[in-house]
Amino acid sequence: MHNESGQWTVVDNIGALVTNDPEIGAGKLGVIRDAAVVFGDGLIQWVGPRSRLPEGSAGTRVDLEGRAALPGFVDSHAHLVFGGERSEEFAARMTGAPYSAGGIRTTIAATRAATDAALSANVTRLVTEALRTGTTTIETKSGYGQTVADELRSLEIASRHTSETTLLAAHVTPPEFAGRTDDYVRLVIDEMVPACAPHASWIDVFCEEGAFDEDQSRAVLEAGIAAGLTPRVHGNQLSYGAGVRLAAELGAASVDHVTYTTDADVEALAASTTVATLLPGADFSTRNKYPDARALLDAGVTVALAADCNPGTCYTTSIPFCIALAVREMHMSPDEAVWAATAGGAAALRRNDIGQIRVGARADLIALDAPSHLYLAYRPGVALVREIWKDGHRL
Repeated sequence: MHNESGQWTVVDNIGALVTNDPEIGAGKLGVIRDAAVVFGDGLIQWVGPRSRLPEGSAGTRVDLEGRAALPGFVDSHAHLVFGGERSEEFAARMTGAPYSAGGIRTTIAATRAATDAALSANVTRLVTEALRTGTTTIETKSGYGQTVADELRSLEIASRHTSETTLLAAHVTPPEFAGRTDDYVRLVIDEMVPACAPHASWIDVFCEEGAFDEDQSRAVLEAGIAAGLTPRVHGNQLSYGAGVRLAAELGAASVDHVTYTTDADVEALAASTTVATLLPGADFSTRNKYPDARALLDAGVTVALAADCNPGTCYTTSIPFCIALAVREMHMSPDEAVWAATAGGAAALRRNDIGQIRVGARADLIALDAPSHLYLAYRPGVALVREIWKDGHRL
Protein backbone atom coordinates (compact mmCIF):
# COMPACT_ATOMS: atom_id res chain seq x y z
CA MET A 1 0.00 0.00 0.00
CA HIS A 2 1.61 3.25 -1.16
CA ASN A 3 1.57 6.11 1.30
CA GLU A 4 1.92 9.56 -0.25
CA SER A 5 1.86 11.61 2.94
CA GLY A 6 3.42 9.22 5.45
CA GLN A 7 0.56 10.00 7.85
CA TRP A 8 -1.13 6.61 8.08
CA THR A 9 -3.09 5.71 11.19
CA VAL A 10 -3.53 1.98 11.76
CA VAL A 11 -6.31 1.03 14.17
CA ASP A 12 -6.08 -2.68 14.90
CA ASN A 13 -6.99 -5.40 17.37
CA ILE A 14 -10.64 -4.38 16.88
CA GLY A 15 -12.74 -7.11 18.47
CA ALA A 16 -15.79 -6.51 16.27
CA LEU A 17 -15.91 -3.84 13.55
CA VAL A 18 -19.27 -2.68 12.15
CA THR A 19 -18.63 -1.62 8.53
CA ASN A 20 -22.24 -1.46 7.20
CA ASP A 21 -20.84 -3.13 4.08
CA PRO A 22 -22.22 -6.70 3.74
CA GLU A 23 -19.72 -7.36 0.96
CA ILE A 24 -16.77 -7.27 3.35
CA GLY A 25 -18.27 -8.55 6.59
CA ALA A 26 -21.06 -10.60 8.11
CA GLY A 27 -24.73 -9.64 7.94
CA LYS A 28 -26.27 -6.28 7.04
CA LEU A 29 -23.83 -4.59 9.42
CA GLY A 30 -20.85 -6.16 7.64
CA VAL A 31 -19.21 -7.13 10.94
CA ILE A 32 -15.54 -8.14 10.77
CA ARG A 33 -14.03 -9.92 13.80
CA ASP A 34 -10.44 -9.17 14.86
CA ALA A 35 -10.32 -6.31 12.38
CA ALA A 36 -8.06 -3.42 11.39
CA VAL A 37 -8.64 -0.11 9.64
CA VAL A 38 -6.05 2.12 7.96
CA PHE A 39 -6.64 5.88 7.63
CA GLY A 40 -4.76 8.30 5.40
CA ASP A 41 -5.50 11.76 4.00
CA GLY A 42 -8.79 11.85 5.90
CA LEU A 43 -10.10 8.72 4.17
CA ILE A 44 -10.24 5.01 4.86
CA GLN A 45 -7.42 3.39 2.89
CA TRP A 46 -7.90 -0.22 3.93
CA VAL A 47 -10.26 -2.31 6.07
CA GLY A 48 -10.34 -6.03 6.78
CA PRO A 49 -9.25 -8.79 9.14
CA ARG A 50 -6.13 -7.88 11.08
CA SER A 51 -4.42 -11.03 9.81
CA ARG A 52 -4.53 -9.57 6.29
CA LEU A 53 -3.21 -6.13 7.14
CA PRO A 54 -1.04 -5.15 4.13
CA GLU A 55 2.70 -4.88 4.50
CA GLY A 56 3.88 -1.31 4.46
CA SER A 57 1.00 -0.14 6.68
CA ALA A 58 3.36 1.45 9.14
CA GLY A 59 2.21 4.62 10.84
CA THR A 60 0.61 5.72 14.08
CA ARG A 61 -0.72 2.51 15.57
CA VAL A 62 -3.70 2.30 17.91
CA ASP A 63 -4.42 -1.01 19.66
CA LEU A 64 -8.10 -1.24 20.60
CA GLU A 65 -7.42 -4.30 22.77
CA GLY A 66 -10.46 -6.17 21.49
CA ARG A 67 -12.95 -3.33 21.77
CA ALA A 68 -15.74 -2.81 19.23
CA ALA A 69 -15.69 -0.07 16.62
CA LEU A 70 -18.24 1.34 14.20
CA PRO A 71 -18.82 4.32 11.91
CA GLY A 72 -19.37 7.67 13.58
CA PHE A 73 -23.06 8.38 14.15
CA VAL A 74 -24.82 10.47 11.52
CA ASP A 75 -27.43 12.73 13.14
CA SER A 76 -29.64 13.88 10.29
CA HIS A 77 -32.09 16.00 12.31
CA ALA A 78 -31.17 18.75 14.76
CA HIS A 79 -32.18 22.31 15.67
CA LEU A 80 -29.01 23.81 17.13
CA VAL A 81 -29.28 27.53 16.32
CA PHE A 82 -31.40 28.98 19.09
CA GLY A 83 -31.42 31.30 22.07
CA GLY A 84 -32.77 30.62 25.53
CA GLU A 85 -34.09 27.37 26.99
CA ARG A 86 -37.46 25.88 27.95
CA SER A 87 -36.87 23.71 31.01
CA GLU A 88 -39.97 25.08 32.78
CA GLU A 89 -42.11 24.12 29.79
CA PHE A 90 -40.65 20.61 29.98
CA ALA A 91 -41.39 20.40 33.70
CA ALA A 92 -44.98 21.53 33.13
CA ARG A 93 -45.45 18.98 30.36
CA MET A 94 -44.18 16.20 32.61
CA THR A 95 -46.97 17.05 35.07
CA GLY A 96 -49.60 16.57 32.37
CA ALA A 97 -49.77 19.73 30.28
CA PRO A 98 -50.05 18.77 26.56
CA TYR A 99 -47.45 19.89 24.04
CA SER A 100 -48.49 22.29 21.29
CA ALA A 101 -46.42 23.84 18.52
CA GLY A 102 -46.90 27.24 20.18
CA GLY A 103 -43.95 26.58 22.49
CA ILE A 104 -41.64 27.25 19.57
CA ARG A 105 -42.62 30.93 19.72
CA THR A 106 -40.80 31.26 23.07
CA THR A 107 -37.58 30.21 21.35
CA ILE A 108 -38.25 32.54 18.40
CA ALA A 109 -38.26 35.54 20.74
CA ALA A 110 -35.06 34.43 22.49
CA THR A 111 -33.30 33.68 19.20
CA ARG A 112 -34.17 37.04 17.67
CA ALA A 113 -32.82 38.76 20.80
CA ALA A 114 -29.55 36.79 20.88
CA THR A 115 -26.29 38.05 19.41
CA ASP A 116 -24.53 36.20 16.60
CA ALA A 117 -21.74 35.36 19.04
CA ALA A 118 -24.16 33.85 21.55
CA LEU A 119 -25.91 31.76 18.90
CA SER A 120 -22.60 30.53 17.49
CA ALA A 121 -21.30 29.64 20.95
CA ASN A 122 -24.41 27.58 21.59
CA VAL A 123 -23.98 25.66 18.33
CA THR A 124 -20.31 25.03 19.18
CA ARG A 125 -21.31 23.70 22.61
CA LEU A 126 -23.93 21.33 21.20
CA VAL A 127 -21.82 20.06 18.29
CA THR A 128 -18.99 19.36 20.76
CA GLU A 129 -21.39 17.60 23.11
CA ALA A 130 -22.74 15.45 20.27
CA LEU A 131 -19.21 14.57 19.17
CA ARG A 132 -18.37 13.30 22.65
CA THR A 133 -21.12 10.70 22.31
CA GLY A 134 -19.95 9.63 18.85
CA THR A 135 -21.77 11.91 16.39
CA THR A 136 -19.27 12.81 13.67
CA THR A 137 -21.79 14.28 11.20
CA ILE A 138 -24.72 16.47 12.21
CA GLU A 139 -27.39 18.34 10.29
CA THR A 140 -28.97 21.48 11.67
CA LYS A 141 -31.89 23.66 10.73
CA SER A 142 -32.88 27.28 10.92
CA GLY A 143 -36.44 28.01 11.99
CA TYR A 144 -36.20 29.99 15.20
CA GLY A 145 -35.62 33.39 13.54
CA GLN A 146 -38.52 33.64 11.11
CA THR A 147 -37.57 36.98 9.66
CA VAL A 148 -35.52 37.15 6.50
CA ALA A 149 -32.52 38.52 8.39
CA ASP A 150 -32.79 36.04 11.29
CA GLU A 151 -33.24 32.97 9.07
CA LEU A 152 -30.27 34.11 6.99
CA ARG A 153 -28.00 34.65 9.99
CA SER A 154 -29.10 31.33 11.49
CA LEU A 155 -27.95 29.51 8.35
CA GLU A 156 -24.73 31.50 8.12
CA ILE A 157 -23.94 30.52 11.72
CA ALA A 158 -24.92 26.89 11.13
CA SER A 159 -22.71 26.73 8.03
CA ARG A 160 -19.64 27.43 10.16
CA HIS A 161 -20.24 24.15 11.99
CA THR A 162 -21.65 21.74 9.39
CA SER A 163 -22.15 21.45 5.65
CA GLU A 164 -25.60 19.93 6.27
CA THR A 165 -27.81 22.99 6.74
CA THR A 166 -31.57 23.18 6.28
CA LEU A 167 -33.91 26.14 5.77
CA LEU A 168 -36.87 25.56 8.10
CA ALA A 169 -38.44 29.00 7.87
CA ALA A 170 -41.82 27.23 7.77
CA HIS A 171 -41.55 25.94 11.33
CA VAL A 172 -44.62 27.64 12.79
CA THR A 173 -46.40 30.91 11.99
CA PRO A 174 -44.54 33.64 13.93
CA PRO A 175 -46.51 35.84 16.36
CA GLU A 176 -46.65 38.88 14.08
CA PHE A 177 -48.42 36.76 11.44
CA ALA A 178 -51.00 35.26 13.84
CA GLY A 179 -54.13 34.46 11.85
CA ARG A 180 -52.30 35.19 8.60
CA THR A 181 -50.43 31.98 7.87
CA ASP A 182 -50.90 32.33 4.10
CA ASP A 183 -49.21 35.75 4.24
CA TYR A 184 -46.28 34.24 6.12
CA VAL A 185 -46.00 31.42 3.57
CA ARG A 186 -45.82 34.08 0.84
CA LEU A 187 -42.96 35.80 2.74
CA VAL A 188 -41.12 32.48 3.00
CA ILE A 189 -41.53 31.80 -0.71
CA ASP A 190 -40.91 35.30 -2.06
CA GLU A 191 -38.14 36.51 0.26
CA MET A 192 -36.72 33.90 2.63
CA VAL A 193 -36.07 31.15 0.11
CA PRO A 194 -34.21 33.41 -2.38
CA ALA A 195 -32.15 35.04 0.39
CA CYS A 196 -31.30 31.83 2.25
CA ALA A 197 -30.93 29.20 -0.48
CA PRO A 198 -27.20 29.95 -1.07
CA HIS A 199 -26.53 28.99 2.56
CA ALA A 200 -28.54 25.75 2.72
CA SER A 201 -28.70 22.33 1.10
CA TRP A 202 -32.21 21.45 2.22
CA ILE A 203 -35.72 22.93 2.52
CA ASP A 204 -37.98 21.69 5.32
CA VAL A 205 -41.51 22.38 6.55
CA PHE A 206 -43.55 21.38 9.61
CA CYS A 207 -46.59 19.83 7.92
CA GLU A 208 -48.86 19.44 10.93
CA GLU A 209 -52.11 20.65 12.40
CA GLY A 210 -51.26 23.91 14.16
CA ALA A 211 -48.34 24.57 11.81
CA PHE A 212 -48.72 24.32 7.98
CA ASP A 213 -51.35 22.40 6.02
CA GLU A 214 -50.74 20.29 2.93
CA ASP A 215 -51.17 23.10 0.38
CA GLN A 216 -48.99 25.53 2.33
CA SER A 217 -46.34 22.86 2.86
CA ARG A 218 -46.32 21.92 -0.80
CA ALA A 219 -45.91 25.55 -1.85
CA VAL A 220 -42.91 26.04 0.47
CA LEU A 221 -41.22 22.82 -0.62
CA GLU A 222 -41.77 23.51 -4.32
CA ALA A 223 -40.26 26.99 -3.89
CA GLY A 224 -37.23 25.42 -2.24
CA ILE A 225 -36.90 22.83 -5.00
CA ALA A 226 -37.06 25.60 -7.62
CA ALA A 227 -34.20 27.34 -5.76
CA GLY A 228 -32.04 24.20 -5.89
CA LEU A 229 -32.78 22.84 -2.41
CA THR A 230 -33.72 19.23 -1.70
CA PRO A 231 -36.88 18.72 0.39
CA ARG A 232 -37.22 17.22 3.85
CA VAL A 233 -40.44 17.17 5.86
CA HIS A 234 -41.45 17.21 9.52
CA GLY A 235 -44.48 14.95 9.14
CA ASN A 236 -47.07 13.05 11.15
CA GLN A 237 -45.58 13.88 14.53
CA LEU A 238 -48.67 14.91 16.45
CA SER A 239 -51.50 13.45 14.38
CA TYR A 240 -52.36 11.65 11.17
CA GLY A 241 -51.89 13.96 8.20
CA ALA A 242 -50.46 14.62 4.79
CA GLY A 243 -46.78 14.97 5.67
CA VAL A 244 -45.60 11.45 4.90
CA ARG A 245 -47.44 11.20 1.58
CA LEU A 246 -46.33 14.69 0.54
CA ALA A 247 -42.70 13.81 1.26
CA ALA A 248 -42.94 10.64 -0.82
CA GLU A 249 -44.70 12.46 -3.65
CA LEU A 250 -42.09 15.22 -3.88
CA GLY A 251 -39.13 12.85 -3.56
CA ALA A 252 -38.02 14.24 -0.21
CA ALA A 253 -34.76 12.87 1.12
CA SER A 254 -36.42 12.25 4.47
CA VAL A 255 -39.67 12.57 6.37
CA ASP A 256 -39.04 12.96 10.07
CA HIS A 257 -41.03 11.86 13.14
CA VAL A 258 -43.45 9.52 11.27
CA THR A 259 -45.30 8.76 14.51
CA TYR A 260 -48.89 8.55 13.25
CA THR A 261 -49.04 6.52 10.04
CA THR A 262 -51.70 4.68 8.08
CA ASP A 263 -51.13 1.62 5.92
CA ALA A 264 -51.24 3.96 2.91
CA ASP A 265 -48.48 6.10 4.42
CA VAL A 266 -46.25 3.06 4.93
CA GLU A 267 -46.96 1.85 1.39
CA ALA A 268 -46.11 5.27 -0.04
CA LEU A 269 -42.80 5.32 1.80
CA ALA A 270 -41.95 1.77 0.79
CA ALA A 271 -42.52 2.67 -2.87
CA SER A 272 -40.35 5.80 -2.62
CA THR A 273 -36.72 6.69 -2.00
CA THR A 274 -37.69 8.80 1.04
CA VAL A 275 -36.09 7.77 4.34
CA ALA A 276 -38.26 7.60 7.46
CA THR A 277 -36.25 9.37 10.16
CA LEU A 278 -37.48 8.38 13.60
CA LEU A 279 -36.86 10.63 16.60
CA PRO A 280 -37.58 8.61 19.73
CA GLY A 281 -36.01 11.23 21.98
CA ALA A 282 -38.80 13.63 21.04
CA ASP A 283 -41.47 11.05 21.84
CA PHE A 284 -39.74 10.31 25.14
CA SER A 285 -39.57 14.00 26.05
CA THR A 286 -43.19 14.76 25.10
CA ARG A 287 -44.76 11.49 26.29
CA ASN A 288 -45.98 11.05 22.74
CA LYS A 289 -46.49 7.55 21.40
CA TYR A 290 -43.52 6.00 19.61
CA PRO A 291 -43.50 5.32 15.85
CA ASP A 292 -44.22 1.82 14.61
CA ALA A 293 -40.70 1.15 13.43
CA ARG A 294 -41.47 -2.53 13.03
CA ALA A 295 -44.17 -1.85 10.42
CA LEU A 296 -41.86 0.47 8.50
CA LEU A 297 -38.93 -1.93 8.51
CA ASP A 298 -41.06 -4.95 7.62
CA ALA A 299 -42.48 -3.03 4.66
CA GLY A 300 -38.97 -2.34 3.36
CA VAL A 301 -38.80 1.36 4.28
CA THR A 302 -35.31 2.76 4.89
CA VAL A 303 -35.22 3.95 8.51
CA ALA A 304 -32.86 6.45 10.14
CA LEU A 305 -32.52 7.44 13.79
CA ALA A 306 -31.70 11.00 14.81
CA ALA A 307 -31.57 12.91 18.08
CA ASP A 308 -33.74 15.97 17.21
CA CYS A 309 -31.83 18.17 19.64
CA ASN A 310 -33.92 21.29 20.28
CA PRO A 311 -34.66 23.40 23.36
CA GLY A 312 -38.35 22.58 23.64
CA THR A 313 -39.23 18.98 22.92
CA CYS A 314 -36.00 16.97 22.90
CA TYR A 315 -32.96 18.55 24.49
CA THR A 316 -30.50 15.71 23.88
CA THR A 317 -27.63 15.23 21.46
CA SER A 318 -27.09 11.58 22.43
CA ILE A 319 -27.52 9.07 19.63
CA PRO A 320 -26.67 6.17 22.01
CA PHE A 321 -29.67 7.21 24.11
CA CYS A 322 -31.85 7.18 20.99
CA ILE A 323 -30.54 3.74 19.99
CA ALA A 324 -31.50 2.37 23.41
CA LEU A 325 -34.98 3.92 23.12
CA ALA A 326 -35.44 2.54 19.61
CA VAL A 327 -34.65 -0.98 20.79
CA ARG A 328 -36.72 -0.83 23.97
CA GLU A 329 -39.70 1.25 22.81
CA MET A 330 -39.87 0.83 19.03
CA HIS A 331 -39.03 -2.88 18.84
CA MET A 332 -36.01 -2.42 16.60
CA SER A 333 -33.24 -4.98 16.96
CA PRO A 334 -29.91 -3.62 18.20
CA ASP A 335 -28.46 -4.23 14.72
CA GLU A 336 -31.31 -2.32 13.06
CA ALA A 337 -30.94 0.60 15.45
CA VAL A 338 -27.16 0.87 14.95
CA TRP A 339 -27.58 0.72 11.17
CA ALA A 340 -30.29 3.40 11.32
CA ALA A 341 -28.04 5.71 13.39
CA THR A 342 -25.12 5.37 10.97
CA ALA A 343 -25.90 4.24 7.41
CA GLY A 344 -29.55 5.25 7.82
CA GLY A 345 -28.61 8.79 8.79
CA ALA A 346 -26.24 8.94 5.83
CA ALA A 347 -29.07 7.81 3.53
CA ALA A 348 -31.30 10.56 4.96
CA LEU A 349 -28.60 13.06 3.97
CA ARG A 350 -28.03 11.31 0.64
CA ARG A 351 -24.40 10.72 1.50
CA ASN A 352 -22.38 7.59 0.67
CA ASP A 353 -19.08 8.79 2.13
CA ILE A 354 -20.15 8.54 5.78
CA GLY A 355 -22.03 6.01 7.88
CA GLN A 356 -19.92 3.08 6.70
CA ILE A 357 -16.36 1.84 6.94
CA ARG A 358 -15.12 1.11 3.43
CA VAL A 359 -12.19 2.19 1.28
CA GLY A 360 -12.69 5.75 0.10
CA ALA A 361 -15.19 6.76 2.79
CA ARG A 362 -14.48 9.50 5.31
CA ALA A 363 -12.30 8.25 8.15
CA ASP A 364 -14.99 8.73 10.80
CA LEU A 365 -14.73 5.93 13.36
CA ILE A 366 -15.74 5.49 16.97
CA ALA A 367 -14.51 2.84 19.40
CA LEU A 368 -16.58 1.61 22.33
CA ASP A 369 -15.43 0.61 25.76
CA ALA A 370 -17.23 -2.67 25.07
CA PRO A 371 -16.68 -5.82 23.01
CA SER A 372 -19.75 -5.34 20.80
CA HIS A 373 -22.01 -2.67 19.28
CA LEU A 374 -24.87 -4.48 21.09
CA TYR A 375 -23.76 -2.72 24.27
CA LEU A 376 -25.18 0.57 22.97
CA ALA A 377 -28.65 -0.81 23.80
CA TYR A 378 -27.52 -3.35 26.40
CA ARG A 379 -25.95 -0.66 28.65
CA PRO A 380 -28.24 2.38 28.28
CA GLY A 381 -27.11 5.65 29.79
CA VAL A 382 -23.48 4.57 30.07
CA ALA A 383 -20.76 6.63 28.35
CA LEU A 384 -19.40 3.86 26.12
CA VAL A 385 -17.73 5.93 23.38
CA ARG A 386 -14.02 5.77 24.21
CA GLU A 387 -12.23 6.93 21.04
CA ILE A 388 -13.35 9.16 18.20
CA TRP A 389 -11.76 9.82 14.82
CA LYS A 390 -13.21 12.41 12.45
CA ASP A 391 -11.69 12.78 8.99
CA GLY A 392 -8.87 10.59 10.29
CA HIS A 393 -8.04 12.87 13.23
CA ARG A 394 -8.19 11.41 16.71
CA LEU A 395 -10.19 13.69 18.95
